[in-house]
Amino acid sequence: MTMLTPRTPTKLAPPGKGRRERKAAELESRTRLAGERLAGFSARPGAQVLQDLSATRNGLTHAEAALRLERHGANVVAHERAPRWWVQLAKAFRNPFIAVLVFLAAVMWWQDPADPGVVILSVMVGISGLLRFWQEFRSGRAADALKKLVTTTCAVQRRAGGAGPTTLEVPMDQVVPGDVVKLAAGDLIPADLRLITSKDLMVGQAALSGESLPVAKADAPPRSAGRTPSSEDLGQFETTDPVEADNLCLMGTSVTSGTATGVVVATGADTYFGSMAGSLVGERPQTNFDNGVRKVSFLLIRFMLVMVPVVFAINGLTKGDWDEAFLFGIAVAVGLTPEMLPMVVSANLARGAVAMSRHKVVVKRLNAIQNLGAMDVLCTDKTGTLTEDRIVLDRYLDVHGNEDDEVLEYGYLNSHFQTGLKNLMDQAVINRVNEAEEVVVDARFSMVDEIPFDFARRRMSVVLGRNSIVGDLGRSEHVMITKGAVEEVLDLCTHMTDRGRKVELTDQLRRHVTRIAEDNNRQGLRVLAVATRTMSAPRDTYSVADEDGLTLVGFLAFLDPPKADAARALQALADKGIAVKVVTGDNDLVAARVCADVGIDVGHVVLGAEIDALDDTALRALAARTTVFAKVNPVQKARIVRALQADGHTVGFLGDGINDAAALRDADVGISVDTAVDIAKESAEIILLEKDLTVLEQGVIQGRTTFGNTIKYIKMTASSNFGNVFSVLVASAFIPFQPMLAIMLLVQNLVYDIAQLATPWDRMDEEYLRRPRNWDAKGIGRFMVCIGPISSIFDIAMFVIMWNVFGANSEAEQALFQSGWFIEGLLSQTLIVHMIRTRKIPFIQSRASWPVMVMTVLAVLTGLYLPFSPLAGSLGFVPLPAGYFPWLIGVLLAYCTLTQLLKTLYIRRFGTWL
Repeated sequence: MTMLTPRTPTKLAPPGKGRRERKAAELESRTRLAGERLAGFSARPGAQVLQDLSATRNGLTHAEAALRLERHGANVVAHERAPRWWVQLAKAFRNPFIAVLVFLAAVMWWQDPADPGVVILSVMVGISGLLRFWQEFRSGRAADALKKLVTTTCAVQRRAGGAGPTTLEVPMDQVVPGDVVKLAAGDLIPADLRLITSKDLMVGQAALSGESLPVAKADAPPRSAGRTPSSEDLGQFETTDPVEADNLCLMGTSVTSGTATGVVVATGADTYFGSMAGSLVGERPQTNFDNGVRKVSFLLIRFMLVMVPVVFAINGLTKGDWDEAFLFGIAVAVGLTPEMLPMVVSANLARGAVAMSRHKVVVKRLNAIQNLGAMDVLCTDKTGTLTEDRIVLDRYLDVHGNEDDEVLEYGYLNSHFQTGLKNLMDQAVINRVNEAEEVVVDARFSMVDEIPFDFARRRMSVVLGRNSIVGDLGRSEHVMITKGAVEEVLDLCTHMTDRGRKVELTDQLRRHVTRIAEDNNRQGLRVLAVATRTMSAPRDTYSVADEDGLTLVGFLAFLDPPKADAARALQALADKGIAVKVVTGDNDLVAARVCADVGIDVGHVVLGAEIDALDDTALRALAARTTVFAKVNPVQKARIVRALQADGHTVGFLGDGINDAAALRDADVGISVDTAVDIAKESAEIILLEKDLTVLEQGVIQGRTTFGNTIKYIKMTASSNFGNVFSVLVASAFIPFQPMLAIMLLVQNLVYDIAQLATPWDRMDEEYLRRPRNWDAKGIGRFMVCIGPISSIFDIAMFVIMWNVFGANSEAEQALFQSGWFIEGLLSQTLIVHMIRTRKIPFIQSRASWPVMVMTVLAVLTGLYLPFSPLAGSLGFVPLPAGYFPWLIGVLLAYCTLTQLLKTLYIRRFGTWL
């Protein structure tokens, strides 16, 4: 027997060159091996499969099942577990800036254990880590609560020794290879099964394949292409993909209608589903947020490593007191470091998570909020996102492609009177007919017999008798109504109905009606043919042999309709700079039709098979210009995501199936829904309680607001701190005493940073929210260098004023000098927040939120009060003369005016502000 290979790529990007690539190679290898095993089981007759598994149609004995459970282990797949709370707590403190703050606090404690700066820094670190830990811990528990298991047991046939078989409800994790499982409508497939018997079996495989419509399954070995099927060979062709094998039912799929019996051929990690899941646990790849924070953190650390030694050296050389210079250098390091950054970032993200929860969004990982705002490409499946995830009868056509109520009536009669389990298309036909018409139909017809659907015929027929009604006495003929696959029904037709007349179905007319069906297929519709036959000699029973000499009435065409608001939601995302790419396992015709209906420019639809033939460079170019990908498997979806990321995009992926899990983990932000399979929810970072792009749009806005407030704090604080240190550098070179005591510098930073705790509650300008935002370490460095020194100009101006106007030009008057600069520095830092927070004119064109305004006022009042407070002596302050304050107002007004002028020039030169 030849083992077949599943449809997985043979080219990976590039194998073994990184953790992500190794994971991709592992996933490809595992799915290939699982597919080969399953293809082998599919190719063999059922009796041979049972023999190979040492099993029988009557099932295993209880003793055999126990031994196999011990040998093969529980029927569970690998899945990601939330870390223990103490591990999660430790990870919350894993941040470059927290490491810097801890280092500075340790040095300060070593120098002076009683230094209040140690407590201040420790509190900042503690609040930042605990805030992040609590929000992620709480979100993780909420996500776990979303897991709703449809069932935990399945019907298994087992024997007690020599006794006959009995059907038991067995927990799914105790199913073993060789078990005989009985399936019925609504059942989850507990493991990978090779069918032994089946009747009208339809299986929903959307979680694995992405195909919205259920597929027929049957207990038949495949036949080679070109071989004529026998009566016992029901007709599937050999396939290289276990998902497409008609006699295999795979773990993770579900039965929509019909019944079947199958033998378990693989459990747990050996299943096709398990082969994917095993490669999806462990450390996640670095996202856009992670890379951005790391770059910005090290940029600021580099500034600190350059400036602090310079300040230390100048102070030591000019003052001669190296101990004092060392302490002042440490204080400068704290002053230059945005020590509240971890806490502000955590507060920003936590507030974003709370805000998003009001829009029915659960955030599992806080970093995902910023990634959502930075996202410029969204890859999504179509089913349930662009469509309503339900099947409707879209049109009912006569043989010329025109709508015809008679076709609907015959289709309804067939669906209404059949006694078997009605599939989704039967239900769609019934739903199209209103209740009043149903009453009339029931009065006019009665059921005589039916010929059920089977996989070989791909059709089903009902035979109805016309009930005698007034004016219709004496009519006793029976009418057979057949509905099924177009090719199979057409083969049985000798005539067709043409505008009310019965005409012979010539070869020319046969080609004509076939073209009508194919045209609808190309529009992404699932087409069924409807035909009738009037029985002139009624009888009580009918058989397959009577399905002959039929008259074609017309066609029924079905689709999963687009959501009414999908087009608007897509346009809203486009307006915010997000390109939507549809990545689906469904066929290309259906995908193209749905995408066109919701306003997506489809262009050339790329199939999964095309992706396999491309290396990474070629795939990057293809992904950039392609909007719709169809018939793609899990590995191909993940490759598409990585190709887009390699092209510089921040990629989001929205999916809910097993086949989406790999792409969800590789994306910068993985998004799933509460109705998704567990592995998809585990792989995602954001879970939508409604599968709705409108909800996602709100999340994008919140993400950009969160990022905007974070970058706002970084630029405000980093530029101000850089300006302050530059001022200290100048003062240290020309002033014979310390321009500000270390404790003053720490207090100034503490008051300013507390004021900035309101930043997460600030609003962003509408213009800022219109396009994706990303970390730009180079831009932050440029902003610090260009904007930071502005404050130094006015700091130096205040030095000159204090030195010359108020006589603070000796060591005896240094306290007055230091107090004057403390107030000017704190007020300028605090007020300049309103200049930097917007590219517009502050207070006139753009106003901060009320929490920011309140904290600004409190910070200003605190700065003005401290030199006059009871704490002044212990902090080294002295009261300032009344004449100081007009000078202060003039300096602050000049500072704001110059900043606004330079802001305009900066925007004109670099095209950006925040």
